[in-house]
Amino acid sequence: MRSLPSIIHLDMDAFFASVEQAAKPSLRGKPVVVGGLGGRGVVSTASYEARKFGVHSAMPMAQARRLCPNAAFLTGRFEAYRQVSELVMSLLRELSPLVEPLSLDEAFVDLEAGPYGPALAGAADGGQLVLALAEDLRADIERRTGLTASVGAAGSKLMAKIASEQAKPDGLVLVPPGQERAVLGPMSVRVLPGVGPATGQALRQAGLNTVADLAETGETELVRLLGRAHGVGVHQMALGLDDRPVVPDRDAKSVSVEDTFEVDLADRDRIMHEVEILAARCVRRLRAAGRSGRTVVLKVRRFDFSTLTRSETLRGPTDDEAVIADTARRLAAQVDVTGGVRLLGVGVSQLADYTQEDLFAQAVREAAEAEARARADAEAEAGAGTEEPDPAETEPTPEPADVREPEAPVARRWFPGQDVTHTGLGPGWVQGSGVGRVTVRFETPWSGPGRVRTFLVDDPELEPSRPLPLREP
Repeated sequence: MRSLPSIIHLDMDAFFASVEQAAKPSLRGKPVVVGGLGGRGVVSTASYEARKFGVHSAMPMAQARRLCPNAAFLTGRFEAYRQVSELVMSLLRELSPLVEPLSLDEAFVDLEAGPYGPALAGAADGGQLVLALAEDLRADIERRTGLTASVGAAGSKLMAKIASEQAKPDGLVLVPPGQERAVLGPMSVRVLPGVGPATGQALRQAGLNTVADLAETGETELVRLLGRAHGVGVHQMALGLDDRPVVPDRDAKSVSVEDTFEVDLADRDRIMHEVEILAARCVRRLRAAGRSGRTVVLKVRRFDFSTLTRSETLRGPTDDEAVIADTARRLAAQVDVTGGVRLLGVGVSQLADYTQEDLFAQAVREAAEAEARARADAEAEAGAGTEEPDPAETEPTPEPADVREPEAPVARRWFPGQDVTHTGLGPGWVQGSGVGRVTVRFETPWSGPGRVRTFLVDDPELEPSRPLPLREP
């Protein structure tokens, strides 16, 4: 354990929603919800204004609309989030070469490895220097992006992460080395990494509700309750012990989530429902990391503790929740669940970067394919009731070989929050669309709230565009 609080954890506040508010002046100070807007969509991030109404991440979008009907509900603009993330990470790397990104909006930094390392080692009060560096970092981020960040500082990654949670929103908390147990003691067992709903329930049933309870219980009892590897790890964390180093530029090979159930699941409909929930959680993690993947993996641990995995590789990388959920359900349908299921997991591997432009292009392709199928079906139905003429009674009329029946144009799709530009009115963003119309608000991150105009969805002067920087060039 370190004698200096030289590890910091930075977490951007309500990142996706805050980027949207910074990019759209008319939304500043108002509730904003970012996530999937379809029938099965879930909330990815809610602004603090929306959280006052009870909206939170992982909530079904339909429920969020009921709680906060006046919020702006937007799809994600992952290219914009990635641009801001790269700027924030570059500021962190000015403090140290050891920066460990966890997602687009959070990272650990080891200050001892950076240019301020010698000053920290020689300072009479290293904690004050860490506080000064962290405050300067938060000020630089706000100056460069207009966004706020919360920072925790401590002698370990465990305590730095917990400190940043205490600092939210827009704050800074330092845990002095030696005070770990005093800080952790009153907290719920769920604050420790790896203590999820199932583990937390098992601990509560044993009368262990706080981290102090875990520390006092001892390693032997926790190993009996949780198994050797998990029990030893939980006991170490309860004592505030964590010697994990900050590992720079982690390149995850896959993204996955799983749940262990207190009672084995035997109903196939319930299993399919849990698979859908896990797929939604997996997609949130995937998007938070700014990635997509080609291979969907399903993990099933059955009642007899046997573990099966099934996988399917898609034609191209995706972060589409519906695609991943449908694939996971197909994989689950292949598994014999007779006797019950103890654990389910959904993951995505063969990761790749995916830009927002790719998402728009994919949506347009899907709409075009659906339109083409609908036209083909309609033509087939119309032709089925038409009697073929007798060739002997009709004289063929030759047609030029290069004459083709013109295809009906496919209407373009627009997404709430999408960046657009108009030939005469300049840059803006989509407020909504429907019934052949699209409504656009024309404003930039550095302008005041802009005016609203409505167009036909196929207006030739309106085009998708790339995100603008949050500060005027």
